[in-house]
Formats: sequence, C-alpha cells, structure tokens
Amino acid sequence: MRILIVAPHPDDEVLGCGGTIAKYAERGDELNLCIVTKAYTPDWSEGFIRKRPREIARVNEILGIAKTSFLDFPTARLDTIPQKELIQAIANVVNEFKPSVLFIPHKGDLHRDHRLVCEASLVAARPATQRIRKVLSYETLSETEWGAAVVPFVPNVYVDISETYKQKKEALTAYESELRRDPHPRSLKVMAALAKKRGSEAGLERAEAFMLIREIEE
Repeated sequence: MRILIVAPHPDDEVLGCGGTIAKYAERGDELNLCIVTKAYTPDWSEGFIRKRPREIARVNEILGIAKTSFLDFPTARLDTIPQKELIQAIANVVNEFKPSVLFIPHKGDLHRDHRLVCEASLVAARPATQRIRKVLSYETLSETEWGAAVVPFVPNVYVDISETYKQKKEALTAYESELRRDPHPRSLKVMAALAKKRGSEAGLERAEAFMLIREIEE
C-alpha cells in the first residue's frame, strides 16, 4: 500500500502513529510523510532550527519513511494562512503520492494547527477527486487529550504495535528537541503508558488507536 501521514509539526507522526508506520514499512508498504510547518526565529533558536533536519532524517530512517514533503508554513501561525493555500499545498502532496491510506490529526486537538491541518486534509482527500481507500485520524499526546473536553477522541481502530514499539520509542528519542521529562505527555514514560492502555482496550500488549473517518471497499 501507499501510505501518507500528514503531520502539522515534526514529532506528531511519531506520537500519533510511529509504531504503525514502522509496522507498515516492515511489511513492504511505501510510507510518505508530509510535515506542514517549520520553526522560525526569534520564536525558536537558530540551534533548534539547525538541528531539526537531522532529527527528521534520523526518525525517517528508524521508522522506514521513504520520502518527506515539507510545506514550510509557520508553526503556530497556520491561522494566518489563507485556507485555500493550505488546502492546495496538502492536495499537491496527495495528488503526487496518490495514497491508498491517509493518516491525519484529530479534529479536536487543542493546538489550532492540528485542527486546521485536519480540515484542510479532509478537503484535499475528498472522494470526488481522490481514490483514497481509508482515512484515519491519530491522537497526539499533549494536544488530543487536552482538547478532549470539546471534541473527544473516540477510537474505533487499533493497530498492534507490540513488535514495533521499540522503533516508536527510538524515534521519539531521536526528536531530542521535543522530548520532555515525565510527567509531561511527550515523555517516554507517558508514551509507553498510552501504548499499554490502548493495547488493553483491544486485548493487545501495546497498540496505537485511531478514529476511522472513511473507508471505501471496492
């Protein structure tokens, strides 16, 4: 299969579906990643910005991501970008890659970048223009749970990542600039706890959970 993951920011793909990405890569599927935003000075240091490409390249190597598209919109400022421009940029990636499966952020995430990317991705993936067989939304620690009071994340698809959790953990560790200490949600300990909790919901050792938005059987 051809699988596209749309991530508002680097590390969202790991937190949301890192183990699933690694699982698909191991079985021979083609994985592409679309990172929508980038950091900028003075809000982020030049050192942070210089380190970012190395972190992303390392994560891609760990998870088996074949290609990454960078849209380079400003982080935490997607609400200043015309909606049509964001939709078209994501649609260009979708049109080029032609995925059969699409992963996007949850529409209820606290970070507005996530919500805007979700909406734009759904427009870019409309069945009238694309033949995407399955669209799923993923949960992102530190964003999905903090927006749950408004739009809860109610998973109905579980992927067993018992055998690929080690790659997910290694990938998050590679995002050194994003990793935090427990009890922060973007810590290794909390990520491990969520994997165990989602696994327990489906009778698995560890799992990642998703909300199925659309599935087309042919």
